[in-house]
Amino acid sequence: MSKRILLTVFTAVITSFFAFSQHQEHAEAQKATGHENHESEEKFDISGMIMHHISDEHGWEFAHGLKLPLPVILYTHDSGLEIFSSSRLDHGQVYNGWKNEHEHIVKVNADGTVNEAIHPWDFSITKNVASLLLSAVLLILIFTAVKKGYDKNKGKAPSGIQSFLEPVILYMRDDVVKPAIGKNYEKYFPYLLTLFFFILINNLLGLLPGGANLTGNIAITMTMAVITFLIVNLNGNKYYWKHVFMPDTPKLMWIILIPVEIVGVFMKPLSLMIRLFANITAGHIIMLSLFGLIFIFQNWAVSPVVAGFALFMNLIELLVAFLQALIFTLLTSMYIGSAIEDHSHDHH
Repeated sequence: MSKRILLTVFTAVITSFFAFSQHQEHAEAQKATGHENHESEEKFDISGMIMHHISDEHGWEFAHGLKLPLPVILYTHDSGLEIFSSSRLDHGQVYNGWKNEHEHIVKVNADGTVNEAIHPWDFSITKNVASLLLSAVLLILIFTAVKKGYDKNKGKAPSGIQSFLEPVILYMRDDVVKPAIGKNYEKYFPYLLTLFFFILINNLLGLLPGGANLTGNIAITMTMAVITFLIVNLNGNKYYWKHVFMPDTPKLMWIILIPVEIVGVFMKPLSLMIRLFANITAGHIIMLSLFGLIFIFQNWAVSPVVAGFALFMNLIELLVAFLQALIFTLLTSMYIGSAIEDHSHDHH
């Protein structure tokens, strides 16, 4: 726990330093070019800064001046497949007729206007895609090591990373998935365990300086919610569908209850999607708002105060990272359990 707190303090201080340094470099550049304007500095666009950091982009900026170019992959019927570095489109540059307009790659004419007739298929490796691939590789490496540990320590006490993750896996199996689903939990446990660790590791990666806001991207949470929706409804038994279309109530009430039940079928995955997206994004916005105070006050004296608040928020965010992964997995387990529950006999 002490190591985690030290890492959190280090993260807060370093991020505060980068934020202040970015402002200082910008101010010095203005002085050098003779464009120093106190009124413009007072109108610092904190909302633009926040949206820039929580949004996806065609490049991975770890800190000011430290950006990893990522491949831009475009396909059009006329030009075919085109692959080039995102650095060629930095600072509004045009490359082969392509331009990055607010993280949307568009075709431009010779006069610089957007060619509305050409709409490319964009398969680019953006920051979120790169973070997604990184988390997938980490999960494969981690659980390959856990498997090797189980093979090596058969009949013995667990060791290494196996001993660290085994209590978490057993907790998820015995206290979350099994009680929610019942005796047939083994069929769905691999998916649910993958879901939990995928959300958890991406929540934690998003807390690192320069980390991507992957689980705060609604497209990612929507994809996980859609997968859950398909698993729940494709495995739903006759009792589940009877409850939706033939509720155990007087038939006159079906006029009201059937539409409500149908809406509920879609509201369950929708709630999963919005809950994870909103909680993770809100945490990032609060953290970035704190760092934005350095730009607004333009004083080193603010940094310790910001670092203190950032430390407090980082500790909360660590808790939220685990809680949101747990809640998403728990609710998914409950939805699956309600869909496959056997009502053929009385339950106590």
